[in-house]
Amino acid sequence: MTSVGTSHSNQPSTPGPVRRLTSYAHGGGCACKIPPGELEEMVAGLLPAGPTLRGGEGELLVGLDDGDDAAVVRTGPGTAVVATADFFTPVVDDAYDWGRIAAANALSDVYAMGGRPIVAVNLLGWPRGVLPIALAREVLRGAQDVSRLAGCHVAGGHSVDDPEPKYGMAVTGLVDPGRLLRNDAGRPGIPLTLTKPLGIGVLNNRHKRTGENFPHAVASMTTLNDQASAAALANGAVCATDVTGFGLLGHLHKLARASSVTAVIDPAAVPMLDGARESLQAGYVSGGTRRNLDWVRAHLRSDKAAEEELLLLADAQTSGGLLVAGELPGHPVIGELIPSVPGTTIILR
Repeated sequence: MTSVGTSHSNQPSTPGPVRRLTSYAHGGGCACKIPPGELEEMVAGLLPAGPTLRGGEGELLVGLDDGDDAAVVRTGPGTAVVATADFFTPVVDDAYDWGRIAAANALSDVYAMGGRPIVAVNLLGWPRGVLPIALAREVLRGAQDVSRLAGCHVAGGHSVDDPEPKYGMAVTGLVDPGRLLRNDAGRPGIPLTLTKPLGIGVLNNRHKRTGENFPHAVASMTTLNDQASAAALANGAVCATDVTGFGLLGHLHKLARASSVTAVIDPAAVPMLDGARESLQAGYVSGGTRRNLDWVRAHLRSDKAAEEELLLLADAQTSGGLLVAGELPGHPVIGELIPSVPGTTIILR
């Protein structure tokens, strides 16, 4: 790693007793994202200026238009660059695991586009004088270890003195522009596959509020989506997205809307992590999850699913799996795409 940008504060660092890491954040992981409706309002009108930026090298293939997982720019024949950034507040109390989770989550955006990450830079906000620098080093070490597994260089980054700890990465990758996985390429008649179980959000919220540890949730969040991405490409898929802070329903709504189709989902076929249902019934539901459901509800047709089921399907994931239009061996098919039903992007059967 080269240099990490220096803090903008010159106050001496004198940390006191350290509490649980998640207690320093108002939210946790991707559940602290700005709500999807507010985000879309924020970026409205910020599309590229026009055709003067297009043509030849530097052609923007994927931008803000459909809220895809990363930007893609063609740099030459058969070559394109994928660029993304992702960061969030602590999702677990172990600093090393937080770094691993944040790195896997940031790298996932490149895999969701069908690319391979090649270099990442750190994005770190750290409360000097509150938390020791040794903890920040553990966060960076965890991220570096996961990046090594991905074959991705970590080369510096930027840091600021922040009242709330935040960490993530800006990642650059390469992709074949003729083999992109896009969220606007879904077509009727194609099945939908989910590569990781849901329930991360409620388990993380339970961890934050009680201190209980869920190793299987950490294992899921630190698992790279590289193999799922490769399998999607090998099986001819052209449409995919990853399932993170907007939940399965939120990301599926965006995919169906961008592709001008409707998605039909069988809730019974959607895999859930052990303890997720019990945690939801005990009330460990994040505000981000409720906002996800509120955003999608107007576009959702569901005559049978109970509110608890809807909340699990809207559960704000951190470093979730890929949602692929196509079948992937070893992963459950949870529904299919059908011709567009006016006013409806998702039907639960």
